[in-house]
Amino acid sequence: MKLATKLIHAGAEPDPSTGAIMTPVYQTSTYVQSAPGKNKGYDYSRAGNPTRTALEEALATTENGKFGLAYSSGVAATDTVIKLLKPGDEVIAASDMYGGTYRLFSKVFEKFGIRFHYIDMTNPENVSKHINSNTKLVWTETPTNPLMNICDIKAIASIAKKHKVLMAVDNTFASPYLQNPLDLGADIAMHSVTKYLGGHSDVIMGCLVMNDADLREKLYFIQKSCGAVPGPMDCFLVLRGIKTLHVRMQRHCENGEKVAHWLRSNQKVGKVYWPGFEDHPNHVIAKKQMRGFGGMLSFTLKDDSVENAMRVLSSTKIFSLAESLGGVESLINHPATMTHASIPREERIKNGLTDSLIRLSIGIEDADDLIGDLKQAIG
Repeated sequence: MKLATKLIHAGAEPDPSTGAIMTPVYQTSTYVQSAPGKNKGYDYSRAGNPTRTALEEALATTENGKFGLAYSSGVAATDTVIKLLKPGDEVIAASDMYGGTYRLFSKVFEKFGIRFHYIDMTNPENVSKHINSNTKLVWTETPTNPLMNICDIKAIASIAKKHKVLMAVDNTFASPYLQNPLDLGADIAMHSVTKYLGGHSDVIMGCLVMNDADLREKLYFIQKSCGAVPGPMDCFLVLRGIKTLHVRMQRHCENGEKVAHWLRSNQKVGKVYWPGFEDHPNHVIAKKQMRGFGGMLSFTLKDDSVENAMRVLSSTKIFSLAESLGGVESLINHPATMTHASIPREERIKNGLTDSLIRLSIGIEDADDLIGDLKQAIG
């Protein structure tokens, strides 16, 4: 079955009591049992809810996985993976990943004795050099947020398997429409469902998808025990969003390409970070493991001052200055003070994330209108 068809029908079964084609919102906290311990698969909605079950099945389908688990946010999903570890364990992570992930790792879990190594993952050999007997997890993000660096999932997964180390991939920027980490050897695909899977800036959610049944049981135990689960209405919204993922992503990609090329041709623009350019680092890998280059990009101005960047950020009419990404509307963002403010400045600068970098989430509006808006804002 082709992806577009799978997305429309993923997790969708007619409601047995009414025949409703859309999964009902089971807005309930508990379930009646015929006798203690005898139920119809559900006892309490922290442990399971029919609307969430349908969504988790759909999420698994989108990533060609066997099992999906939904969480109250992307960070909650990430948090669950790290809770598989114990004091003394070590994690290899990308040096330029999402600021919220870095904050979780460095400010929360390091206090519990888990050690994190932040490295350049664009070269898989760097992963090999940092693996030791305490390494239990490789956490990869590709494309990275916000510099769009590309990591070779298949090569890193091969290294992780050789050393019997778990590998998780934050696949948020690509979405399942463009990239499927499990097919490339990863153990876990993670998403901030808030972004492209939801697609309409109206829900906060995260998910994990995997193929291994034992791993699923361990992650489910943490999900149930710690309780970071989404509500049924949020699950319903994402079930709806998944059905249009393919058509939205097609437009995100088309618009992203047009905006990226226009920015690169503008004499006032400095560097444009977009993996679709042939001279983008690891472009060949991106072309091999992705089915398109997405709607996320970042850029600098030739007048590379914070003041000039702030002027552009406050001058757009169609692009909204806001956190997040992946919605149908276009957003403009200043990573240094917004999404990546938790990363120390010296670390940001070392990784190439300057104070004047601007990140764009290209929506599905008319591309000419988006380019016109950037043209008047850049001046």
